[in-house]
Amino acid sequence: MPRAILATRPVGCPRHSLKEGALQLMKRRVFFISDRTGITAETLGSSLLTQFPDCEFQRTHIPFVTNESAAAKALSTISQASKDDPEKPLIFSTLTDPAAQKIIADASPYVFDLFGTFIGPLESAIGQSSTHTAGRMHGIGDSSSYERRVSALNFSLGHDDGLSPRDMHDADVVLVGVSRSGKTPTCLYLAMHYSLKTANYPLVDDDLERGRLPESLRRSRRRIYGLTIDPEQLSRIRRERRPDGDYASLNRCRSEVQRAETLFRTEKIRFIDTTTVSIEEIAATIVRDLNLH
Repeated sequence: MPRAILATRPVGCPRHSLKEGALQLMKRRVFFISDRTGITAETLGSSLLTQFPDCEFQRTHIPFVTNESAAAKALSTISQASKDDPEKPLIFSTLTDPAAQKIIADASPYVFDLFGTFIGPLESAIGQSSTHTAGRMHGIGDSSSYERRVSALNFSLGHDDGLSPRDMHDADVVLVGVSRSGKTPTCLYLAMHYSLKTANYPLVDDDLERGRLPESLRRSRRRIYGLTIDPEQLSRIRRERRPDGDYASLNRCRSEVQRAETLFRTEKIRFIDTTTVSIEEIAATIVRDLNLH
């Protein structure tokens, strides 16, 4: 399998000077190509691109490039989209078919073969040839694993915002926090990525006034994790959802966050500030802290 084709000169984003002396970043076009969903190519490629904060990347995803015909069509798409660009595009590929790889290699001198870079050394280390099979990570090769993920997702959807509190003790994780602190997206990510049955419970005024967990959560005590957020950020998020009324007022947000954090400390519940942390990092922190697998 071809190894990664590396750039022979710097691939940074050139800058154009403006009349007033300011600098404008030049955009760089990026393609993520895969023979399946493209999740792996996008995840790893985007992670690498975060190391270049001064560049502005225009991203295009081309999934399901499963044969030479699809690869030729992808090549045409790349060529057409980037024909007027001053710089050749960056291409992150997780293609497994050598014929398709060869076609895409003609699209740019900057093709980064994310599988080919590692498959050869892995074959040497393991002493076996790889299958070169597309989509083994995100397909349904392991039906039991897939069923666990679907079951976890259904559970999380059915236990959003305190729904079905009677069987909340069946959850692997129970997230608690004030409204709009990031509970629902974190629940869904934990279900999709970790196959964890996750419920969430919004702390309402009665809970905050009492300063303790509601009785419906007592059986889930060891599985509870708290989310908090900067009040100013919370106010901005709430204004987008409900701009009128007291719900988004800064004073109310400050009061709710302060009382929620006091409750967490009183009940000895671990919690994380979600203000500047990604959902992926929140989920990984929860999994680590609760010793989940």
